[in-house]
Amino acid sequence: MDIVDPAVNDYLLSHCTPADDLLRELAAETRNSFPGSAGMQISHDEGAFLTMLVRLTGARQAVEVGVFTGYSSICIARGLPEDGRLLACDVSDEWTSVARRYWKQAGLADRIDLRIAPALETLRSLPAEPSIDFAFVDADKVGYPLYYEELVTRLRPGGLIVLDNVLRAGRVLDPACQEEADVAMRRVNDTVVADERVDSVMLPVRDGVTIARRR
Repeated sequence: MDIVDPAVNDYLLSHCTPADDLLRELAAETRNSFPGSAGMQISHDEGAFLTMLVRLTGARQAVEVGVFTGYSSICIARGLPEDGRLLACDVSDEWTSVARRYWKQAGLADRIDLRIAPALETLRSLPAEPSIDFAFVDADKVGYPLYYEELVTRLRPGGLIVLDNVLRAGRVLDPACQEEADVAMRRVNDTVVADERVDSVMLPVRDGVTIARRR
């Protein structure tokens, strides 16, 4: 979703670090192989934003909820040091089979631990102590409130949680939009801004991105 003027959007895209050949190839394969779902893939400017956030945070332990074909995983893993690790959560073998190929091509397969299972189960199986440095959530919107709570309790001070699609194409602003995903997104948005454990900012990037930093 573009929530700014198309001309401004084009200018923004042309003035950030461009995607390399591997990411462009992955984006093209995703469009061709999964045309009905390709919109779930993040754009290259958001990918560059994730890599920068991971590096700025000095993250070593990262979690991703919602892998799809692996574009965002690559962007996150590239920001980690060589001994860093990304726990990638998804339920689709079909989509993540593409991700695995590209992780290997990118030389990042040894940094990414893929768990094919409901993400909530995976998150709840993690140690309770705060050890996560960075988390990115871009999955089923109904699950966002639960994913956020499981992650924020395990986030170390100074760590970040990044939530994607927090505007739901503007549906969160419309009281007439009462789909389960709309209600869940309003709930998590309200939870984050009122959560005394974090400082947060919502940015008009693509379909809306919230960044929450653990105090």
